[in-house]
Amino acid sequence: MSIHDGADGETAADVRGQAARRRTFAIISHPDAGKTTLTEKFLLYGGVLTAGAGSVRAKGDRRATASDWMELERRRGISVTSAVVQFSYRDRVLNLLDTPGHGDFSEDTYRVLSAVDAAVMVLDGAKGIEAQTRKLFEVCRNREIPIVTFINKWDRPARDPLELLDEIEDQLVLDPVPVTWPVGEGERFSGLIDRRSGNFVRFARTAGGATTAEEETVDPARAGVEEGAAWHEATEAVELLDAAGAELDAKRFEAGELSPVFYGSALTNFGVRMLLDAIVELAPAPGARLDADDEPRPVDAGFSAVVFKVQSNMDPAHRDSMAFLRVCSGRFERGMAVVCGRTGKTLATKYAHTVVGRDRSTAEEAWPGDVIGLVNAAGLRVGDAVHAVADPVRWTAVPSFAPSSFRVARCTDTSKAKQFRSGVRQLDSEGVVQVLRRPEGGESAPILAAVGPLQFDVAEHRLRHEFGAPVELAPAPWTTARRTDQASADLLGTMSGVTVAERAEGGELLALFESPYWLARLQSDHPELTLERLIGEG
Repeated sequence: MSIHDGADGETAADVRGQAARRRTFAIISHPDAGKTTLTEKFLLYGGVLTAGAGSVRAKGDRRATASDWMELERRRGISVTSAVVQFSYRDRVLNLLDTPGHGDFSEDTYRVLSAVDAAVMVLDGAKGIEAQTRKLFEVCRNREIPIVTFINKWDRPARDPLELLDEIEDQLVLDPVPVTWPVGEGERFSGLIDRRSGNFVRFARTAGGATTAEEETVDPARAGVEEGAAWHEATEAVELLDAAGAELDAKRFEAGELSPVFYGSALTNFGVRMLLDAIVELAPAPGARLDADDEPRPVDAGFSAVVFKVQSNMDPAHRDSMAFLRVCSGRFERGMAVVCGRTGKTLATKYAHTVVGRDRSTAEEAWPGDVIGLVNAAGLRVGDAVHAVADPVRWTAVPSFAPSSFRVARCTDTSKAKQFRSGVRQLDSEGVVQVLRRPEGGESAPILAAVGPLQFDVAEHRLRHEFGAPVELAPAPWTTARRTDQASADLLGTMSGVTVAERAEGGELLALFESPYWLARLQSDHPELTLERLIGEG
């Protein structure tokens, strides 16, 4: 139901106007490509950080970044959860969703990508496309998310820039179109040619990259004199690109066929402003979102949102839980009555926030594209639709990834059994791990299933330190999971080498196999069995 014309006509126009100002995007990369550092620098250029923005690899207090808030992240220096930050830039409101770089957290990244309209793909200039980059790119392609490419760390030794373009084209089947081109590399990296204007933008280094880089626009004739051989090498490459017809096409970009490419260094801030400008100018504003029936829901329809993340204990002082919602349509006002579509229950919205790391501020209103956090919104799950009372909507379900690692969890202190059960339920609802139960195990010995083993480190750390439940995670024999049904489960339960367990969230049945070869044999001998592959396998 759209917001009516007449008395409410101005409201509909307001919603469309506010949506047009939004840019909601994620950053994806292989671990250590500089993704979280780039997030910090976007906040620096957006005025959220005024000094001290730096790499998560920096020493001492500067190792902790604004978007990495979990103690485990601070200790390891990697992102293992997604983070949400909002800031203003050039009269636009940017909602940036930073994602885990590690492949073990692909499921969390997939959920985040369900909430964005564009993505920035960060590549290490020395390494190019790596395994996790390729996986995340395919998720973006499947979701038809346009991608801007940032080739990072150009202040260090790097590969030939033309060679990197060829790799993007060959491995990702994506047409890379450089918008900027580097002059020099490593210690000789001095600036970028803007192919749109032909001018040279020279950068000045700042101490530790703690402040925005000073920029000087230099005309080509003067640059040729002052930059010498590096300038001539760069202009020869640009001439090759021009001759090959490498031109930016906005429609092909939004269709996912073309990626604008920017070179730079997040650490020194070289090229960060130009990349941020491109997000404002090129990334699409929020548009109509397809519901579960593949019908587009306009941005000026009644309020609706989708839950893409649930996170507990972000504020250790209060031990609360927060559900993150991407607003899809309409205007959100704090205190308004909204409904969870799955349960039909009315939700309190008095405690709505915008979040930067651990820091929160009250969200009085939000518009399509914005991300808000609802504190202690009991019962919300990832994928839930939240909507105005009189304007229901259903979204397509967010699928779970195929687990390939399994542990059996047990509390080692029986006096902490209640905390253990509570913690396991919370981690399951957040998607930190998938929790499976067997009839003989119940809640005392649940199976924890994960895409990768690092998820178990996070689960164990949080159970011990957030919920006060000392835990033992025992190795389990299973290697492969398949979705099944009750009829097949009854037969599988009589066989060796396979265990049937039920998801704690949703009640879905999974058949767990100790060997993929035994799975293949069963499928051959019993084709009548329901054994469905899950997303993300292989």
